[in-house]
Amino acid sequence: MLTELRFDVAGWSRSARELPGITCFHGAAGLTEFLGRSEILVCLLPLTNETASILNWEILAALPKGACVINVARGGHVDEADLLAALDSGHIAGASLDVFVEEPLPPDHPFWSHERVIVTPHVAAVTHARTSVVHIAEQIRRFEAGLPLEHVVDRRRGY
Repeated sequence: MLTELRFDVAGWSRSARELPGITCFHGAAGLTEFLGRSEILVCLLPLTNETASILNWEILAALPKGACVINVARGGHVDEADLLAALDSGHIAGASLDVFVEEPLPPDHPFWSHERVIVTPHVAAVTHARTSVVHIAEQIRRFEAGLPLEHVVDRRRGY
């Protein structure tokens, strides 16, 4: 965990949370304060109507000059034109992108040749059979016992 490596970690969510060792922000009011202190912004959000293109010019401009952006969630979070503009202006120092609006990323896409963009091949989360089997077996056990399943998609929330 980043806090164990002595990183100053902060997080933002729609509703209030308390997490040990993490400065938590929430809601629209907390977003501005969270962004203003974030030198490295890591997007881990679910892709919903509210979060589509959330990494746009307004959000990127709220980060400190020289901040970096990492997106390992969904390509639809990034307004690609706005990110390229923020990189070209120097406001954003760099971006590491694992997911894209169009996958595979077209060979002529500017991200491939941009000197401040690192492209990775959609491998931010790897599924390991050894740990997945344990989770699947537990879900089957819960289902057969009439217990609620864990980690179920809430279609009303969009994830």
